[in-house]
Amino acid sequence: MPDHLLPLDSPTAVSDPVGVAAPPALEVRGVTKRFGDVLANEDVDFRIERGRVHALLGENGAGKSTLVNIIFGLYQADTGEVRRNGEVMNLNGPRDAIAQQIGMVHQHFQLVPVLSVAENVVLGDEPTRHGVVDLDEAAAVVRKLSERFGLDIDPESIVEDLPIGIQQRVEILRALYREVDILILDEPTAVLTPQETGHLLEVLRGLADTGVAVVFITHKLREVMAVADEITVMRRGRVVGHAVPADTDESDLASMMVGRPVELRLKRTPASPGDKMLTIVDLVVNDDRQTQALNGINLDVRAGEVVGVAGVEGNGQRELVEAVTGLRGVISGSIILDGEEIAGRSPRQISTMGVAHIPEDREKFGLIGAHTVADNMVLNRYHHRPYSRHGIRRPAAVDDEATRLVEEFDVRPPTIAAMVATLSGGNKQKVVAAREFSHGSKVMVAAQPTRGIDIGNIEFIHRRLIEYRDAGMAILLVSAELDEVLGVSDRVAVIYGGRIVSCEPAEGIDRDRVGRLMLSGADG
Repeated sequence: MPDHLLPLDSPTAVSDPVGVAAPPALEVRGVTKRFGDVLANEDVDFRIERGRVHALLGENGAGKSTLVNIIFGLYQADTGEVRRNGEVMNLNGPRDAIAQQIGMVHQHFQLVPVLSVAENVVLGDEPTRHGVVDLDEAAAVVRKLSERFGLDIDPESIVEDLPIGIQQRVEILRALYREVDILILDEPTAVLTPQETGHLLEVLRGLADTGVAVVFITHKLREVMAVADEITVMRRGRVVGHAVPADTDESDLASMMVGRPVELRLKRTPASPGDKMLTIVDLVVNDDRQTQALNGINLDVRAGEVVGVAGVEGNGQRELVEAVTGLRGVISGSIILDGEEIAGRSPRQISTMGVAHIPEDREKFGLIGAHTVADNMVLNRYHHRPYSRHGIRRPAAVDDEATRLVEEFDVRPPTIAAMVATLSGGNKQKVVAAREFSHGSKVMVAAQPTRGIDIGNIEFIHRRLIEYRDAGMAILLVSAELDEVLGVSDRVAVIYGGRIVSCEPAEGIDRDRVGRLMLSGADG
């Protein structure tokens, strides 16, 4: 039997002498790390026990990624130490960490799409026969590993042909092949369907049951409560609390992360939909490769409602948003705004006609980083009165509007003259939201409106979506976060393979059924 298939025996797994406590699998003591003037970690203590799933929580910028990158050897601490089985480690890179049986699965997969599962798993540590890579042996080892840990992966499949959830398992297999007994996963469910997430959590639980110490970094509190044995919360570079699921709940964890009470599930009145504001009829659109991405989309959004679009990324969501906002040409079909055709019009024309847009990529489509906060607040209106007259910019009017919006939307720049590139992700998103919500649009297209921002700012954006819905705006919400779609929407449309395969009221919707539709386009 290959070494990789031996039971997880190690000196640390042997029963300890009576009265002698075993050291933790890994322990961080007093770690501090700076990047210039930024204090990323400050005097952090953290320990990981064998056979446990340990959730690491915190807002963006809390220091989670810095901490685990130190553990994995990508960064070196300025002060403090990392111990493995009670012994201080000197990690000068990931190779050193892997040699210490520490593995890490990154949020963005490190796989080679055109290679097989087996080739990806053994890459860099290939079995050989007579000096030649033995792919048959690689496939056999990977198949046995897959069976042992319940991962159910065909080693001969090509990675690019696999669903995202299966690719995630391949990343885990890569770590297990290298015999890790500490496994760190950074936001592993970010792009998974509910079913894929459920399978992954079962895998993590199974790994822990074999003795692996699992570190699970996520912002999804539902998952933490479902799988974690222990929870550590970080805020502003420091550890601010520990908990176990039995003694806490999602609200308490959110409050600990943010430092104040947070409303995770909005209390809102039922929608009172009015006239159709946005009507999409038989829409056909190509992607960047000129392959059909939308195949006859039909959808409508009424005044005073939020219609959420759920789907696995890559099923036409981006193309739908870009077609409605004028960023992508239309092959055929209609996009009607309050009775007027807008398909084929420019983004400026569509904006002027009454379509606001919070883009998926705020850096590329929503902001100009080298311009001030004030300028970005009127980015799509600078050519209109009162911000300009006869083609001449009126700085006082721009500053007045920016000052008003900064206060109303709780944006926190040093001044409105600060370059928007210097703001945090949450404040950048608030600048975009403030601008787009503030000029009386009939329709809002919100694409991934909370991606990359923390719980406190997520709460803020969700509140604004509902407030403007209640004021009569029609809102089309496109999000990869199913909890967001279900929590904010009045109707939920599922997109699969460039088609809307379901559209129904959000109240009482079957979450698992939505997941099945997202995964296969079929209910069953």
